[in-house]
Amino acid sequence: MQPPNKFFDEMSKLMTNAMGVAQGARTEAETAMKGWMDRWLADRDFVTREEFDAVRAMAQKAREENEALKARLDALEAKPAKAAKPKA
Repeated sequence: MQPPNKFFDEMSKLMTNAMGVAQGARTEAETAMKGWMDRWLADRDFVTREEFDAVRAMAQKAREENEALKARLDALEAKPAKAAKPKA
């Protein structure tokens, strides 16, 4: 059996350390990019999906209420027209 080659051992350690450093740099870059994107989006006054869905639900409810009130108003306006007709 051959004794371990010191050169390959050192290269292996160096590559392992380099991969660890690269992984740390990647994580740091992702964190920095996410922070930058969050600030950029906040500066643009974009809304979150939850806020959009809440406002959309409120608008739908308001439309439905408006339609119900319009139907009621039409019914109330039709009553005096019937009452104003002369009886024969």
